[in-house]
Amino acid sequence: MLARQEFPEDNNELYKLRAFIKEGGFEPGDRLPSERKLIDDLGVTRSSLRKALDTLEREGAIWRHVGKGTFVGAKNGSQPFPHLAELSQQLTPIQMMRARLSLEPAITREAAVNASADAVGAIITARDKAHSADGWDAYEEADDLFHRCIAQATGNLLLLSVFDHLNHVRRAVAWRQVIRKSDKPSPEHSSFAEHDLIVEAITDRDPAAAYSAMHGHLTSVSNRLYGVA
Repeated sequence: MLARQEFPEDNNELYKLRAFIKEGGFEPGDRLPSERKLIDDLGVTRSSLRKALDTLEREGAIWRHVGKGTFVGAKNGSQPFPHLAELSQQLTPIQMMRARLSLEPAITREAAVNASADAVGAIITARDKAHSADGWDAYEEADDLFHRCIAQATGNLLLLSVFDHLNHVRRAVAWRQVIRKSDKPSPEHSSFAEHDLIVEAITDRDPAAAYSAMHGHLTSVSNRLYGVA
């Protein structure tokens, strides 16, 4: 991968990121380095990098796949979810959370019914990574993976596709709104216990409890981040 880049001081973060992609020879479908490496290579902050990534995603220049990374978009502007820009601009965070509350508990209920032993193991591994995260970036990556592993555990490709679409919109909407007041989640972070309840319900093959646990978790997240259930 490219060594740390040198850019004129008056160039902004978006210009730096565009130049990095162009000068690095990245082709459509290529995966970009992790956020941590981009922060180091470009000499930018996490928040400014995410704003630049958000802009490029709205333009169709990049697209994100939860659990896999950020990829360069196709030259013809096509991407897995072509209406992401419009949706992310029109939706409020509360509307986004209401959509999650409508869909993800039902997905979790299906996971409790259909998850294989390997799928349950993947959910537990993602849960543990979130619990042990040493910063918000690592936590958010593991949390994304936790929720996606649940969707994968349904064994239903349509439900997984619906989840991926929802999650892409969520990331575009939420990244413009959430402000963190600490370097990493505290040991008492409420999502940890909520994740445990979700895992317990799926492991016990209890669809009603799984639905309730995910609904309670998302309600708690909405209250904590946006002040509305």
